[in-house]
Amino acid sequence: MDSNEIASEERTNLGTIKIADDVVKVVAGLAAMDIKGVAGMSGGFAGGIAELLGRKNLAKGIKVEVGEKEAAIDLSVIIDYGVRIPDVAAQIQESVKSAVERMTGLKVVETNVNVQGVAFGAETKEEEYRVK
Repeated sequence: MDSNEIASEERTNLGTIKIADDVVKVVAGLAAMDIKGVAGMSGGFAGGIAELLGRKNLAKGIKVEVGEKEAAIDLSVIIDYGVRIPDVAAQIQESVKSAVERMTGLKVVETNVNVQGVAFGAETKEEEYRVK
């Protein structure tokens, strides 16, 4: 999707309110990063190795499909070593759904979490265990 695409548009008696797709992505990314056990967003696989994006590129690990009033969100994340992945993924789903619905007014019908790597060590946000 082009970064200029509009995810949501609402007409009020004062004018029009437009929300860009990238806004939905950033809201989802921030909600995911707030969950304990999430090391960062993943930009996908580059040569079979998950790329850790951290907090600087929150929209990069996220795809959104937005209709008039509904949204489906796909997130790619790196998880901290030692956490129970299904629990963290469920918390991500709940947090993202809640934040996007509250902030944009869109109904989130699907939140898919793709775990693409595991981070470990004292500098969890920097280092990554690469899944081969």
